Amino acid sequence: MVDTTSSVAWAAKPYPEIAEIADREGSVLIVPVGALEQHGHHLPTGTDTVLVDAVATAGAERVSDEVPVLTTPPLWLGHSPHHLPFGGTVSAEFDTLSDTLSEIADSALGNAFDTVLFLNGHGGNRPLIAAATQRVGAEQPDTEVLGLTYFELGEYFLDDVRESDLGGMAHGGELETSMMLHLHPELVDEERMQATEWETEYEQAPGDLLGSGPLNVTLDVAEWSDSGAMGDVSAVSAAKGEAMFEGFVDELEALLRTVHE
Repeated sequence: MVDTTSSVAWAAKPYPEIAEIADREGSVLIVPVGALEQHGHHLPTGTDTVLVDAVATAGAERVSDEVPVLTTPPLWLGHSPHHLPFGGTVSAEFDTLSDTLSEIADSALGNAFDTVLFLNGHGGNRPLIAAATQRVGAEQPDTEVLGLTYFELGEYFLDDVRESDLGGMAHGGELETSMMLHLHPELVDEERMQATEWETEYEQAPGDLLGSGPLNVTLDVAEWSDSGAMGDVSAVSAAKGEAMFEGFVDELEALLRTVHE
C-alpha cells in the first residue's frame, strides 16, 4: 500500500528531496503501523492499516506548509495472534516487529530527521509501540522518538460523537465501521454488519478501544464473538465516521505542531 499522491508521501519523492526535508529544523517522520487481520464479516482485513495511514497522511498534510514532515508507507504487519483462528489474518511475533521498527528507524533516521513518530492503528500493537518507543529512543539518543495509538486521541472529543455505551467501540464496532463508511464505503458490506457486545468480568479491564482500564487481560476473540467483530454497529454512519476522522486529524495536527515547535 504505497501512497504516491500525497505531498507528504516519502515513497513519492526522490531521495534528494527527502534529505532536504529531513535536514530542516524540527523535521518529523511519521511511521504508520497497522495490521492485516480479520474484522468480522463486514470490514476488510486491512482496516487498521487503511485507517492509520489515512489519519497520518491527513494530519501531516495539514501542517506541511510549516512543518517539514513525511510519512512512510504503512507497516501492514501487526501482532495479531488473537485473530488467527478466524483466518484472513497475518501476524508476526512481538520481537520480530520490535526489530523491524528498530531497523526502520535506524535507516530512516540516517536522513537526519529530528523526530520519529510511530503512529499505531491496531489495539494489539499498543504494548509493542510502547516498548519500541523506549528501545529506539535508547538506540537513537539524538532523535526524539514518540509512540502513539491514534484512536486513544478520542478521549479528547469522542464523548460528543459516540452513541454506543462503553464497549461499543471495540474491534469492528462503531468507531472503525463508521470511519470506513466515511473513507471507503465500497469496502464495507452493510448487509453483513454484526458484532458481539464486548464484555469482561473485570471492571479494571479496558472497556473498548478507548477504555483505559489498568488491567491487561489475554484476549481470545473466538471465545467472545462468532463473527470476529466486537462492539456496537447499530448506529454506524458515514457522517459519524467523518466527525471521528476529522477529530483524530485535528488532534494529530495539534501534536505535530507542538513537536515541531
